[in-house]
Formats: sequence, structure tokens, C-alpha cells
Amino acid sequence: MSVTQAATDEVLIARIAQGDRLAMQVLYGRHHVRVYRFGLRLVRDEQTAEDLISEVFLDVWRQAGKFEGRSAVSTWLLAITRFKALSALRRRKDFELDDEAANAIEDSSDDPETVVQKKDTSEALRECLTGLSPDHREIVDLVYYHEKSVEEVAEIVGIPENTVKTRLFYARKKLAELLKAAGVERGWP
Repeated sequence: MSVTQAATDEVLIARIAQGDRLAMQVLYGRHHVRVYRFGLRLVRDEQTAEDLISEVFLDVWRQAGKFEGRSAVSTWLLAITRFKALSALRRRKDFELDDEAANAIEDSSDDPETVVQKKDTSEALRECLTGLSPDHREIVDLVYYHEKSVEEVAEIVGIPENTVKTRLFYARKKLAELLKAAGVERGWP
């Protein structure tokens, strides 16, 4: 993004804070696709991602006067999107299957021994994750559980890409030490 566009985004936010609907339309036109795609990657549901766009830009309309300019407008929009997406995921209830669909699902479950091994390994992994610092835990969560690239994590968290890489390196190293101390060997049963 060029410096001119960033300045323009900031000008748009200032105009939105004054109630300028045209500025809101321009900002929406410029960023709604990025917001949608980011939201979709987080919530993995097109309708929910569509709803996120509305919620994010409604927040922008209401909160534009509170934008402090400490980050780029696009970063601010993605941070709002992330917060809204995480809230939506917490609210989401699992869909219910009808009996016919449930019966059509093939049982490919593991044998009881493998289930116990996976459960033990999973519990040990969750326990070891709590042994990481909050900064390292956040990076691991975004990279491995939310499948974000280093660039995306840097933008979401608001730190340089090299800092993300460094935190990820040390988080993996510490996690390996914690798992080894917990008696978990590499690999999944």
C-alpha cells in the first residue's frame, strides 16, 4: 500500500467521523474484499463472513472518531474483523444433523488404544501450550490453529515479520522441551 493511499485512508476515517457517507462508501469499496476474505478464513462460513463485513464497517462508522492512527487503517480493520470473528466463533453452535445424514457418515474412528493415546497426547499438548508465554502462545495459535502466514500474523498482532518468526522459533523449541519433559515423543499415534 502506498503512503498516498494510507494517508487517504486516514483522511477517509476523519471524514467518516464527521458523518461523511461518501467517505464511508469509498473506504468500504477499498477494503470490503480484504475484510471478507480474512473473516472467511477465520470463521470458515460464507454467511458469517458476510455478516462480519456489515459488523466491521458498522463499527467503523460508529467508532471512526476514536481511531488514533497508531496503525494503518487496513490493520485497524483487520483487527476489528479478528475480534468480531472470534466473537462469532464463540457464539456459533454446532449444526445438528438429521438422522439420515448422521447414518450416512462412515465410522472411521480409531481403535480404543489409539483413541486413548491421542487423548493423552492432546491433553499433554494443551497442558504444554499453557507453559508458553502469552506472546508465544498467541503466535502458535494463529499459525497452527488459524493457519495464518507469518505476514498475516505480523499484521494482526502488530509486530514485524521477523519478530513473528523469532517468537515462532522459540515457541516451537520451548514446546518441544515441554512435550519431551511430559513424556510425549514426536509424532501422532
